[in-house]
Amino acid sequence: MEVTRLISDFNHTIETWLAELDHYDLKKLLNQPSPKGWSLGQVYVHIIRQTTFFLQQVRICSSIREHSTEAASAEAKDMFKNNAFPNLALEGPPTNDHVPQPASIDELRSQLLDLKTEANELAVLLQENPSSGKTRHPGLHYFSAKEWLQFAEMHLRHHFRQKARIDRFLKT
Repeated sequence: MEVTRLISDFNHTIETWLAELDHYDLKKLLNQPSPKGWSLGQVYVHIIRQTTFFLQQVRICSSIREHSTEAASAEAKDMFKNNAFPNLALEGPPTNDHVPQPASIDELRSQLLDLKTEANELAVLLQENPSSGKTRHPGLHYFSAKEWLQFAEMHLRHHFRQKARIDRFLKT
């Protein structure tokens, strides 16, 4: 997939997350559907943290040549081909169990805007200086810079399903 399409998709998805913040007050964002279930605020914290990591990987891949012959797993290749995560609830790493609540809506908004800025800067870098380096995803093997950017957007979109489930809870 071309960088212009990747960044366009990323911008659209992150703008959707930003616009959705306008529909909640902090109390609603902190309301958990169950004692072990994430609040919508925790979903936002999670996507911000993960996207930060994914964009760090884009930056690393854009500056190295190591692991250029390594491949993504078959599962990852299918995800990239379909431009989507599988339609299931996925188990994340154990670190996902300890996602804090956000301090404020303004903090979430600021962090999302920072991610958008960084992703757009990285897109320019990738267009001007394509690199063959790859870094290892903890479970899906090796991704290139463009694959990390695509993965970041797919991950953001994947959590819309979780958001919809939490929204149903909040309306009851």
